[in-house]
Amino acid sequence: WATPRARLPKLGKMFQLIEEWTATLPKWQVLHQLNAAGIPCGPVLSTKEIIEDASLAANGMIVEVDQPGRGTFTTVGNPLKLSDSPTHITPAPLLGQHTHDILTTELGLDEAEVSLLKAQCVI
Repeated sequence: WATPRARLPKLGKMFQLIEEWTATLPKWQVLHQLNAAGIPCGPVLSTKEIIEDASLAANGMIVEVDQPGRGTFTTVGNPLKLSDSPTHITPAPLLGQHTHDILTTELGLDEAEVSLLKAQCVI
């Protein structure tokens, strides 16, 4: 188990042992014990844990989005923060919101073809 070459044939067993051990403890205890042993790791957070994390909010990772038909809700922002490429989180498109534009500009359909598709209940 001491080298990558020795571990590779035992990879399935290694994952099994890790899973059995981590299943017995809260993730924060696993994080603490592994970090104390010098093993790099990090927890997998639920959306609720991410939204409630004060450090993520302080770094602009938590944003409010105004979604038409739903109202304002809190969600996770863009994890990449680049000084020359700022991002802005926008609402998700409504169902069918861009259909006409895609059909005409991307697929090259004319208005008659779009009208025919609508009349045939294709779109």
